Amino acid sequence: MTPAQLAELGISMPPTQYELPYDDGEPMETQRHKVQMDLLIDTMEVWLTRRDDGYTSGNMFVYYSLAQVKKQDFKGPDFFVALGVPKGERLSWVCWEEGKTPDVVIELLSPSTRTYDKGEKREIYQNQLHVPEYYWFDPFNPDDLAGFQLQGGTYQPLPVNAQGQLVSQTLQLGLGRWQGTYKGVTTTWLRWADLDGTLIPTAEEQARQQAEQARQQAEQARQQAEQAQQQAEQERQRAEKLAAHLRSLGIDPDAL
Repeated sequence: MTPAQLAELGISMPPTQYELPYDDGEPMETQRHKVQMDLLIDTMEVWLTRRDDGYTSGNMFVYYSLAQVKKQDFKGPDFFVALGVPKGERLSWVCWEEGKTPDVVIELLSPSTRTYDKGEKREIYQNQLHVPEYYWFDPFNPDDLAGFQLQGGTYQPLPVNAQGQLVSQTLQLGLGRWQGTYKGVTTTWLRWADLDGTLIPTAEEQARQQAEQARQQAEQARQQAEQAQQQAEQERQRAEKLAAHLRSLGIDPDAL
């Protein structure tokens, strides 16, 4: 039920994102966890520019029930994305304000959270938030990667495509391992890609791609201008040869 419907019934309005806590003051586990979260968000933000809707963030509180608000017993996912919602800044994700839970959630495992993320937290996403897709990944052990889709109320393993990616049915994207450098750290990262294996670029990569495309277009225009100039010169030379030939025959080409 929406806040407007509750108000019509005379029921007290639930708290908004501006009234709820949105920062626990606790940093990510390690620098690599933080950078991995940034990579997932960075590329997802680029992908969302293809759409008119959608929101992505990470390490943000997600509120799904008033009981949870009272207990303050649940912290938000390391990464999430929701489709079908307006773009724009949020302090936290409040499900009764947004009208939905996130569509995709990713947790980054660490020694202190691994058991919780694979057990109790997974069950929260499955049984209470009903998040359509849930993934986990260990930035220090890239083999520990799994993805699940909610089917009949229970998480079922997601398939792997020919590119070795977990296939997000919700986003129609692949999620797979990528060996590379991001923000100065070279390792195996978890990264979004199109289903053909083409990586979703980061904002920096996209800017470089656009700059390279502009350079190539400028080079192509320069080559075309050079070709046009060469053709004009060839036409001028042919005209001069013809004029010289006419003069050799006693014909004034300027009189023609």
